[in-house]
This record gives sequence, structure tokens and C-alpha cells, in this order.
Amino acid sequence: MPTSIAEGKDWSLERFRFHLPNTVTDVGPGEGTYARLFRPVHEGVWWTAIEIHKPYIRKYGLKTTKVRKMYDEVHVKDVRDSADHLFHRDLVILGDVLEHMPRGSAVNLLETIEAAGAWNLLVSLPIVEAPQGEVDGNPHEEHVHHWDADDMDQVLAHFGGRVESMRGDTLGVWWWSRRT
Repeated sequence: MPTSIAEGKDWSLERFRFHLPNTVTDVGPGEGTYARLFRPVHEGVWWTAIEIHKPYIRKYGLKTTKVRKMYDEVHVKDVRDSADHLFHRDLVILGDVLEHMPRGSAVNLLETIEAAGAWNLLVSLPIVEAPQGEVDGNPHEEHVHHWDADDMDQVLAHFGGRVESMRGDTLGVWWWSRRT
């Protein structure tokens, strides 16, 4: 869904405050949950969005709000077809995104993001069975793969660096950092 539950957001915000990234790519921002949560904490951050479903950009005001831009640049595309430079950021956010693609594609995407030079990676996804089909006319909202939290632990550990995680009742959240 283009929305996200509150579980894990305070935990994510603590890590954001600690790392204070200056450049962020938010993959599949939907309604802009993370930009709304993180932007007030650290001014001057360059926010990039990669959104596959063009109608969400206007519906959720991803380019502009009455006060200021939510995202400084918005790319309408499948993240798996995105240029590597969009991942050479202080933080790349994959908030409720990876369950919408086959596991192999998700792992390849994570490898691409790490290889492109991301310093930090925030991953949030359901860790309980959460079947979902098309939502709001968006076929990309279908849940294609159910992630096990231990599996995501192993995938991110493969990159080295430091991995922190929070397992809630519904969502698992991971913060991977290149710095140990």
C-alpha cells in the first residue's frame, strides 16, 4: 500500500538522527511517509524519490506541498531499472518495497545499492504473512514474496558493515551501515 503502519518508525527516526544523512533516496515512497517523518529533523537534505506508479506523485504531492517540496527530484520508474548514481547516497530507504518483487530481484537490488556506494540502508517489510493484491489501480502493490526476518538478517550481513534490526509484531526494520 502507499501507506505504512507506525511500527518501527520511531526506531528508524532514532537511527536517522544518529547518522544525519545529507542525501537520501526513498524507493517507493508512496505517500511520502519517511520524508514527512525525517525532513523536520535535519534541514538541507537532498531527497530523491523513485516511484514506479506515476499517479502517486500527484495524489500524494511528492514533488511539492503548500509549504515546501517533499522531494527535490522524483523519478518515475521501476527501481530495478534505475541508474546506479541514484543509490550513491548517504541513505537509501526501501520502506515496504522488497515484498513487491521476487526474492532474487530484491537481493539483486540490495547488491546494486551496496555496490553503488550507499552509506546506509533502511529496509522495512512485513515479517508476517500479509497477502496483498493490486491496490488503488496499482498492480505493483501486490506482495510477491514473504520475507522471513532471519533471511533478511543474512542478506544484509553478507555486505559486512553494521546491521541493526527491530522486529515488531507486523514489520521488521533493518538499518545497515557501511561504517562498523
